[in-house]
Order: sequence, then structure tokens, then C-alpha cells
Amino acid sequence: MKIAKRGRMISLSPTLAISQKANELKAKGIEVFSFGAGQPDFNTPDNVKNEAIKAIKDNFTKYTASSGIEELKKAVADKYADEWGASYGLDEIIISCGAKHSLANAFLAIIEPGDEVIIPSPYWVTYPEQVKLTDGVPRIIDLPEENGFVLTREAIEEALTERTKAVIINTPNNPTGAVIPRRELERIIELALSRGFYIIFDECYEKFVYEGEHTSLAAFGNEVKEIAIIINAVSKTYAMTGFRIGFTLGPREVISAMSRIQSHTTSNPTSISQKAAVEAITGPQASVEEMLREYRRRREFIVNALNEIPGVRCPLPKGAFYVFPNISHYLKGEVDTSEKFALKLIDEARVAVVQGSAFGREGYIRISYATSLPVIEKGMKAFKEFLARLG
Repeated sequence: MKIAKRGRMISLSPTLAISQKANELKAKGIEVFSFGAGQPDFNTPDNVKNEAIKAIKDNFTKYTASSGIEELKKAVADKYADEWGASYGLDEIIISCGAKHSLANAFLAIIEPGDEVIIPSPYWVTYPEQVKLTDGVPRIIDLPEENGFVLTREAIEEALTERTKAVIINTPNNPTGAVIPRRELERIIELALSRGFYIIFDECYEKFVYEGEHTSLAAFGNEVKEIAIIINAVSKTYAMTGFRIGFTLGPREVISAMSRIQSHTTSNPTSISQKAAVEAITGPQASVEEMLREYRRRREFIVNALNEIPGVRCPLPKGAFYVFPNISHYLKGEVDTSEKFALKLIDEARVAVVQGSAFGREGYIRISYATSLPVIEKGMKAFKEFLARLG
């Protein structure tokens, strides 16, 4: 008996794999400098935790509507109305079990076998795998480092075919931290409207921008709503990764299809987490500003530390909480790939990073600075010493 092709062709998430290895070493009492996971090291704000506790005490522990509670949908709708002037009805919003689940539902709702999805590289590791799970075809386009890895209309236009169904836009970007300017988004929207393809817009890092400004697809009025599938979550913004709450805003027929799919897979997101998410979105936002200030400090330190190392080139990210340094100078001999580099790095220096090849770009590594400054300082020292030994 064989498992299905879809099960055989999908690989374990590299970011989760490196985190697992780091945790195994820590369990043995070995000090590891972990820069692999894209997870805030901050605690979930107290007001959010208290609302989750209240939900339990109030016995809000039963099934909810499969697509999420109205209170949370309204909080999402109000957020986008207040921040971007967008008008979304509750039937144009679905709450899911994290942004990853939101994306999976969206692909299942719109992709037919053979449909192409344009994915700019470097990309988040899950995008191509989810497209393949729906029998779609990932069409990868490489973005140049010298342009800051910023997606342009021209790059998309060159990749369009008669089978193009969607393009994925992730801004601020994981892993590069690139932020797409508003004017470039306008140009991409014009292309999508004229050529008739969806824009799947992942803005999970929307609040973490250090240079320039983030612009949501929701800012461009009602016309864009017919092609915009906006994915967001509370995971990064409010340090709520374990709560597993993501949400999608999109065309009514897409949201309806996603809701039907979700009703037969996970059913509703956790009731308790939904109540906590309402408080996160509608309550005090001081914790977000605190995280942003601290991430800025870490970003400046880690970029300076990396660029002081001979043979390493690290662009200054404009958003998110990752750096994506070019380490191709060190890929030679037995260590000729970023995967071999990352494995040797954790084995010999106890520094955990994710290989660039996982994000579609050989010659790089992703380092998360969603960890404390003392850990970053020690980790960069160990990293520099490792490279000196590597030669």
C-alpha cells in the first residue's frame, strides 16, 4: 500500500525542522542560539490572556460558527475600515486556524489542477507546497538582491501565462524584510485587473515596518476587492502564535467557498482563541509599539554585526523580523549548499538558522531576530568564530 502522491511530494517545513533540532539539543542541556523560528519572544499581552481566561470561566468552550464568531469578524471589518477606509461585510471575512490555514483554504477555493500561481523568490517556505497540494503549479520568479528583493509589476508581467490564476504578495516579506512601495502596488493592481488574476496578499507582518510605510491592498477601494484575497493573523502582531487565529478578507464567492471547505476540515477555530483575538484587535495597542521599538534595536545590531564579517553581505531589512544575509562566499568544498552550511553551523557552533534554499534562494540563510539582544550578541559571536574556522 502506498500513500497518496500529495503526501509523498510535500516536505516537512524547514523552519519547523530546524526548530525541532534546536529544541532536541536544548533538551540535552546544550546551549543553542536559536534564530530559526519566526516566533516573537515576547509574551502575549496580559489583557489578551485575561480575555482567554474569562472565556473559559464563562464556559465559552463549545462549537462556534464554522467561519468564526460575528464579534471577531466585526473586529476585523472595523480594523480595516479604521486603518484603510475599506468596507467589508461579515460575509466577506472568514476566521481560520492561523494564517497558514487561511492560505490553504484560499488555494483550495480558487486553484484548479494545472493553474499557475506566481510566487516571488525569496518566498515563505509554505507557499509552493500549498500550491502543489491543490494540484496547482508554482511559477517561481527570482527577485534581485540589488533591488532589495522588491517585487515589481514587470517581474510579474514576464511570468504571466494563460494559466496564471494568482500571484502571491508578501509584504513586509518573510524572509527578506522587503516592503513594497504603494506606487508599485498600484501598478501591480492595474495589471491584475487588466489580465484577470487574483492577488493573494499576505500582510502578517504589517505592523513591523522600520523604513517607509506598509500599504494594505485594502487601501485601494472597492474595485480591487474583486481580485484581492487578503490574509492576516494575530500571531506575529500580538505574540499569539499558539492561539492559531488567522483571517481572510476577500470576494464574497471566495469566502463562501473557503467557509464550505473549512466546515468539512477543521470546523471552527478555537472558541477561546477567538475571544482573545477580539481583545487583541480592539484593545490597547501599546504592546505592538513596544515590540517594534525592540525589534528596531535588534535589527540594527544584527545587521551591523553581520556586515562586519568578511565575505558576508546583509541588506538592511525594512520590515518583519528577519535578516537574509548572503553567505555564498563560504559555500565551497564539502559545504557547498546553504543546507549543508546550516547543518554544520548548528552541529559545530550551536547556532540555528534556516538555509536560503528553503526560501527558494541558494547562497543565503535566514536569521530571525525575534529573540533577545543578549542571545543575538552571543549568537553572532559564535557565528563569526564559525566562519573564521570555515575559512
